[in-house]
Amino acid sequence: MKLNIKNETSRLRAVVLGTAKSVGPIPSIEEAYDPKSVEHIKAGTYPKEADMVKEMEAVAKVFEKYNVKVYRPKVIEDYNQIFSRDIAFVIEDKFIKANILPDREGEYQAIQHVIEQIDKDKVIILPEECHVEGGDVMPWNDYIFIGTYTGANYPDYITARTNIEAVKAIQELFPHKTVKSFELRKSNTVAKENALHLDCCFQPIGKDKAILHKNGFLVESEYEWLVNFFGKENVFEITKEEMYNMNSNVFSISEDVVISERNFTRLNTWLRDNGFTVEEVPYAEIAKQEGLLRCSTLPLIRD
Repeated sequence: MKLNIKNETSRLRAVVLGTAKSVGPIPSIEEAYDPKSVEHIKAGTYPKEADMVKEMEAVAKVFEKYNVKVYRPKVIEDYNQIFSRDIAFVIEDKFIKANILPDREGEYQAIQHVIEQIDKDKVIILPEECHVEGGDVMPWNDYIFIGTYTGANYPDYITARTNIEAVKAIQELFPHKTVKSFELRKSNTVAKENALHLDCCFQPIGKDKAILHKNGFLVESEYEWLVNFFGKENVFEITKEEMYNMNSNVFSISEDVVISERNFTRLNTWLRDNGFTVEEVPYAEIAKQEGLLRCSTLPLIRD
């Protein structure tokens, strides 16, 4: 398999879509990785497996409609394998293993049947001190945008997933690209104050547009840089509530086709008004784990 990912929106040809089958029992509060999951565990509203399986199958159907080759992880019993973006990401023709929370190593093993089809020289394993997850990494043509957190209290945040060592390592891997990092707002306890990954508060769409949430960024000038880069008229600014519901975490099949959650009324209207075809799917249950469409997909080949 010859990988090719230059940006977030070119026509998709092959993707790994996670699976919600056999996700296991509801985690305890101690086992949860993010504040939103904790909220739902406490409230008794944590998503049911059957509902999440249905939601992911709806996405698989959209991929089928657009003739996208879909790979799925091997199902591990009682193990959450929904968020395939966390475990690896592709830039150009390189498949980069994410250094994720140690409890999640099995998720990477479950896609070995995909990795075996890739030239071994193109599979990159970063040094152990580089922490990174795919939700923080966005190739955008000549740029690579990366969400990070560099505070001295980084180790205290289970929600801080990508460190500055990883940013430097990616810059070394792609010296011809401009790597631009963004400090994200982190909270272990308040979901509305936590940008778990860059794609929780920002995502490019189409050729020159972006979805943004200002409060997800710790440094206002970095947020302003993105507004200026895309142009104010091309930016759809989402509210705190919309960020909480993961409105920036849609997924592009091409420059003019976007998969979005069906309840994102304001966003979906704006997308259609701007010439996009919006494929609406139910994904509100999966969203309860602080992840949505971009989080559960790992693109391998785009045009």
